[in-house]
Amino acid sequence: MSSPVLLLRLLRRSGSRVRAIRGGTGALSGVHSAAPNRSIIDMSYSSHFMDFKGSSIPSTMKKLVVTELSPDFRQAVRVQTASVPTPGDADLLVRNRFVGINASDINYSSGRYDPSVKPPFDAGFEGIGEVVGLGLSASSRYTVGDTVAYFGFGSGAFAEYTVVPAKESVPVPAVKPEFLTLLVSGATAFIALKRLGDLAKGETVLVTAAAGGTGQFAVQFAKQAGCHVIGTCSSNEKAGFLKSIGCDRPINYKTEDLVKTLKKEYPQCVDVVYESVGGNMLDIAVNSLANKGRLIVIGFISGYQSASGLAPFKGTTLPVKLLQRSASIRGFFLPHFFSDYREALSSMMEMFAKGKLKCEVDCGDSSPEGRFEGLESVFRAVDYMYAGNNLGKVVVDVAPPSVGNSKL
Repeated sequence: MSSPVLLLRLLRRSGSRVRAIRGGTGALSGVHSAAPNRSIIDMSYSSHFMDFKGSSIPSTMKKLVVTELSPDFRQAVRVQTASVPTPGDADLLVRNRFVGINASDINYSSGRYDPSVKPPFDAGFEGIGEVVGLGLSASSRYTVGDTVAYFGFGSGAFAEYTVVPAKESVPVPAVKPEFLTLLVSGATAFIALKRLGDLAKGETVLVTAAAGGTGQFAVQFAKQAGCHVIGTCSSNEKAGFLKSIGCDRPINYKTEDLVKTLKKEYPQCVDVVYESVGGNMLDIAVNSLANKGRLIVIGFISGYQSASGLAPFKGTTLPVKLLQRSASIRGFFLPHFFSDYREALSSMMEMFAKGKLKCEVDCGDSSPEGRFEGLESVFRAVDYMYAGNNLGKVVVDVAPPSVGNSKL
C-alpha cells in the first residue's frame, strides 16, 4: 500500500477532516470552472484513490521507450511492457486517450535536445486523458475522473498511463483531440507570432507547411491580426482547407512554381515568414523578405531524419541579404517561452470555445492502413507525418472506447 493511501485510511478511521486548499495549479481561467471546496477525505476518494468507480487499473501497461539514439524513429524506439506507475504526492496518474505527434519526436529520439540523457528513456511530449489516480497534495485541485491535457519534454506521453505533475497539467472540458492540438502546435504559433512577428495590420505573411499541425494556427492568427496570408502546401485538398481557414493565397508547390509565383504576385516581397521546413524552403523564404522583414524559424523538418538533423542551406550570402533589407531571422523554441504559455493556452481555449479557432485533427483515417489506433500506431503516425500526408495535427487514439462502454 502506498503511503498516501495508508495516511488517508488512518485519517478516516480517526474521524479527521482535511479540507482542500485550492490554488497554485495549472487551471486556465475561464476554461474550466472551479469545483467547490470539498473534503479530501471521503468515502469515494479513499476507496478509489487508484481506481475510478470500479474500473480496474491493470498492473502492467505498454509504453514507447527510446532504446538507442537515432533519427530513425522505428530504429530508436521500442514498445515495452512496464508496471503502471504510482503517482507521487503532487502527481496525477492519467489514462491516456489521445497523444500528439510532433516533428521533434525524432529530435528527441536522436538525443539532440539534451546530450547528457542516455537511453533508455520514455518517448512522447503531449497527451490528453482521464485522471485515474492522484497523490494527496494533488487532490487539493483534482479528483479522480477529471479530464486533463499535458505537455513536457520527457513526460513519457507515448504510454497507456502517464504520471504527470499536477502543476503541469491543464484541465479541459472534455477528452477531445482538438484540445491536444493547442498544447504544442497552437502555442508555438500563438507565442512566436506575438513575441517575434511584430505583426501589423496590412502586412503580408508567408506560412510554410501551412496545412500542418502548427501552420494551420499561424495562418489563422496572422489573419486575425489583419494580415494578408500566403500558405504553402502540397495538394489541392490542403489548398482548399487553407482557404476555409482564411488563407488569402494558398500555393500548391507541387503544381505551381513557388519562386515564380511569389516574384510575380508579390513583387514587394513579404513582411513576415513563419518557417518550419528548412533547406530549400528556407532559401526561398530569405529571398522573399521585404525591407525590415522578419523570418521566424520554428523548425526545419526537412533535415530531422538526417544524421546531422540539418538540410543543406545556402547561407553564405545571408549577412549581405539581411543587411541590404534591414531584415532579421529569429529562432523560436517553445521551452524558452514558458512564461507566455498559460496565457496563450487560455486565449486559444477561449477562441475555440467561441468558434473563432479551427483545430484540424488528422487521426490517419485516410491512410492506407486506416485510423491511428493503439499505442503501436505511433510508428505509422510518425511516418505519415514525415511523408507530408497529414492535414492538420497528427493525433493517435491510444485507447479507443469499446462500444457502449466509454466514459470519455
